[in-house]
Amino acid sequence: MRSPLIAWFCFLAAFYACWIGMVLLGDLWHQVVAHWPMALSMAIGSYAAGSTPMGGGTVGFPVLVLLFDMPASLGRDFSFAVQSIGMVSASLFILARRQVLAWPMLRGAMLGSLFGTPLGILLVAPAIADLWIKLVFAVLWGSFGLLHLYRLNEITAHNACPHSEPERDFRLGVWLGAAAGATAVATTGVGIDMLIYAVLVLMCRVDLKVAIPTSVVIMAFSSVIGVVVKTLSGDWHPQVFGNWLAAAPVVALGAPLGAFVVSLIGRKPTLLVVACLCVVQLLWTCYVEWQTLGVTGAVMVAIAVLLGLFAFEWLRAIGHRRPRSQSSADASLAPL
Repeated sequence: MRSPLIAWFCFLAAFYACWIGMVLLGDLWHQVVAHWPMALSMAIGSYAAGSTPMGGGTVGFPVLVLLFDMPASLGRDFSFAVQSIGMVSASLFILARRQVLAWPMLRGAMLGSLFGTPLGILLVAPAIADLWIKLVFAVLWGSFGLLHLYRLNEITAHNACPHSEPERDFRLGVWLGAAAGATAVATTGVGIDMLIYAVLVLMCRVDLKVAIPTSVVIMAFSSVIGVVVKTLSGDWHPQVFGNWLAAAPVVALGAPLGAFVVSLIGRKPTLLVVACLCVVQLLWTCYVEWQTLGVTGAVMVAIAVLLGLFAFEWLRAIGHRRPRSQSSADASLAPL
């Protein structure tokens, strides 16, 4: 009997064969060694990518941009490149294990991202300065981290079925995918996973066992679109390849490992740690860019974070207004 994981094993075998051939035939081992810090960073990032609604770029972006003082465009391009391996690997692992996904919203988000992400990469991202990209990333994930610090118990208690209103979820997914693809994904390389996850757990009150794998799959899909667009346009940042070469063999196993391990230890500890890291990177960004921001800029960042929290709470309020009978029926159909 064929193992359900055969497709995932074939992907890993093909990737590592290509990677080894590339390194040996191209005499690129020095590139791998020179960029070992990124491989080490992505060992953590890939675990988070497979076990939380936060793509590997959530770690890769701040490491490159804030720690190594690289341009934001490098962080975005690296996120596309590394997630196209790590999160695709995790997605194949999730699909092979037949985990329950919120398919109506996922299909809609894929369709929206298919159009929104290329438009954002080609038209929106070039018009935004590096500082604004850093701040968008910091505010987006900082507010997301704060949400989990004070709503974690409630979020982890959700157990609704993901298929209660498929037509609504599909339409909502299309709009979310297009908007997130044209803005957050196009500028930072991440974000659509967080947005889809937030709508699923706050508004639809879907179980984390469904919402997180769904967010992994949509981020993998959007990353592949990003890679295709960047390749066809010939607009890759020149330093992406070396960092990708070092990190790719780590994330190919790290992201699926995160998806597997978290099913054994539970998601709450991992989400708590990653939420703290999100808040730390927000404070870190403000500290690094203080001379540029000043008091006025810092106040604007704080207001943006509050607006982000307000948006999350608005989604939560919609979720709480759902009919009690529907919520009860959804709970009875929740996957084990």
